[in-house]
Amino acid sequence: MEFKQFPPSDILKPYIRHYYIFQSDSDAEFEDTVFPSGDMEVIFNLGEGTWESSVEDKFIQTPKIELWGQLTNPLPIKSKGRHTMLGIKFFTHSASYFFNDEMGVFNDRISDLSLIIGSPVKTLHSQLLETKDELKRIELIEAFMLGRLIGNDKKSFRVDKVAHILTSIKRNPAENNLGAIASKHGITPRYLHKLIYRHTGLSPIAFNKINRFQFSLKLIAKNEQPLTAIAYNSGYFDQSHFIRDFKSFTGVTPSAYLETASPVNQLLAQ
Repeated sequence: MEFKQFPPSDILKPYIRHYYIFQSDSDAEFEDTVFPSGDMEVIFNLGEGTWESSVEDKFIQTPKIELWGQLTNPLPIKSKGRHTMLGIKFFTHSASYFFNDEMGVFNDRISDLSLIIGSPVKTLHSQLLETKDELKRIELIEAFMLGRLIGNDKKSFRVDKVAHILTSIKRNPAENNLGAIASKHGITPRYLHKLIYRHTGLSPIAFNKINRFQFSLKLIAKNEQPLTAIAYNSGYFDQSHFIRDFKSFTGVTPSAYLETASPVNQLLAQ
């Protein structure tokens, strides 16, 4: 397996966390679970292999052009064959710059982006298949995303406001006083909830929980602190709260995760 990250151009840096290419030359079948990350992604499948994701306890094949909505629960997946995947990882708020729908409609599923955008993204997929050069593929993606951004520039004021609010929440993982956050930004708590959900697919509380969870994952990966310290440093009031939230996002306890952490899931969650 090989995983490479590519930075976006300066124009797209406020909107795209990074691009990535994931390649696997192994034909071995495997199962894995993807955890909530707080970010949405677009994935172009350019290899011969297939992916399946769990939908209502049944595995179905994912489309060639995937739009990953916000995950609020662990998502089981299956892989078969050799893969080349080109991904776009957005910031929590920034996918809404590029799509016209309310983000929550995509939650906890992998949608076919060609059914949402139509022929332009199908054309892009064909172009990506025609070239094997990695940098050329990134250039094609960049040109496409710039076109989408320009077409939706009227959204900028609202989405920028969401970005500022999320930044203030993220600075303090233990912050749960939504009234104080709303007051700081000159809006009501009700409008705060509506604004964030519309542009991220997450409620402020859900965003805060996923943010704390992701921070705890990074600390666990370093394996430099006991779990009690990780819980406290991630903004949890006690270890039982930490274990409960961690299990809701992964399906396992923190100690069990330490023993079974999947390298593929770690790559997809970057």
